Parts: sequence; structure tokens; C-alpha cells
Amino acid sequence: MTSATGNDPLDGRALSADLELALRLADVADTIAIARFRSADLSISSKPDRTPVTDADLAVETAIREILTAERPGDGILGEEFGTGGSTERQWIIDPIDGTANFLRGVPNWATLIALSIDGRPVVGVASAPAFRKRWWASRGFGAWLHDGDDEPRRLRVSGVESLSDASLSFQSIQQWDEAGYLDRLVDLSRAVWRDRAYGDAWSYGLLAEGLVDVVAEFDVKEWDIAPFAVIVEEAGGRFTAVDGSDTIAARSSLATNGALHADVVAALGH
Repeated sequence: MTSATGNDPLDGRALSADLELALRLADVADTIAIARFRSADLSISSKPDRTPVTDADLAVETAIREILTAERPGDGILGEEFGTGGSTERQWIIDPIDGTANFLRGVPNWATLIALSIDGRPVVGVASAPAFRKRWWASRGFGAWLHDGDDEPRRLRVSGVESLSDASLSFQSIQQWDEAGYLDRLVDLSRAVWRDRAYGDAWSYGLLAEGLVDVVAEFDVKEWDIAPFAVIVEEAGGRFTAVDGSDTIAARSSLATNGALHADVVAALGH
């Protein structure tokens, strides 16, 4: 398999070009989405699965797809709003607005998620949250980074917490855990950790990569909800798997930790 920029899809030059493109896509997405955020004429409809979609979701994904089609015509695309097309060897995974329910209510906890997956493994990831003035990004082998407001980008590192009794957990949504049949295990885990909160959506994973949260877990997630964070969390020194510990983003669950706690959380949720 040959990348768009070289013979080895994971060499530095190839990933650098792909990351640069992903960051430009995020710039375009930010411009579109922030202009529609809290606008009085925001158009909202329901998809067949009864989840909401706004005109901003559609406009952001359309713009990203147009750029990818022009600049990476051989690559495939998996997007939340317009589905899958093209190759799955090199596939861009797009969530135009992760946290649409927040977006339409005017809550600033939302982000555009962009990842490049090669042979099913995310290798580039960008999560841009313009209402928070935050952007997290990473590429395999080159670290995870945060641009926070007007500050210079800084390299990220997960926490050094080694005991569940000292850990901060973000569990995302009680309803998710209940519908997955894991509510009792969530309650048990909440009793084992120091602190539990539901920060929610992209922000939870960003906090983990920054070393401010130690465990994030959720259910009912699609690839586009989590793909960038498989790169960002691991490049920050953590672990990212499904709740059962399997190394996939397609299991409809996710477990991100600082690494030191991963086996303990998998065990706690598997009993």
C-alpha cells in the first residue's frame, strides 16, 4: 500500500502531510460551526435513529468531504452524516459536530473530530473545540498536543495516578451504561475511585490526555465518536481500547485510561 505522500504510510513525512491536512480541515470546520453556534435560525431535524442533526453538522461534513475529494482522491471517507465511500485502507473518519445535542442547546461542549485510519488503525487524530478555544491533535510516533487559546501548543502527558482509589473517572452517561447492562458495574467502579463525573463527549478524552482525568469509558459509540482519541490518548502515554480491553474502535464501547489503571478498570468492568 502506498500513501499519498510516500511509500511507507507511517513514515514521518507521510504522517506530517496528513496531519497538516487534518488541521486545515479543522480550521474550515471551526469557521463554519462557530458561525452557526447559538444562531437564532439554526435548522434542526431528526435522523432515522431519532438523534438530532443541524445545518451546521451537514455543512461541516460537506466542506470536509469536498477538500478530501480534491486533495486525497484515493482515500476513503467514513462520516457520521453521509456514510462510507471509497477505500478502507486509508480512510478519513469524520464527526462534523460531536455533541450535537450540546451544540443545539448552546452548550459549548462540542467538537469536530477528524481522524485518518490506515488498515483500520487510527494514525492521525484532531479534535477541535472552538467554543472552548481548544484543539487536541496527534499522529503516531510524534506525540499528542494541545493548543489552548492564545498559548503556544504544548505536548500532552497523561497522569501518573496508579491506584483506582486516587483516580478521577468520567463515565459520560448513566443511560448509556444502563442500556448496555453495565449500570451495576458503573456504580461499583464509582465506589472504587476517588471522584466520578460525567464531563461528556470530546472534552472527557481531552481532559484525560491533559492528565486531568484518569479514566474515561462509554458505550453506544461509533467509530467517528472516538477515532481521533485512539491516537491522542495513546500518544499522550495512555491506553485506548473497548471496554473489554480489545484493541478496536468498532466495538461500540470505549475505555481510555492513563495506562497504569487500564488492567484494573478492565477487570472491574468484566466481573
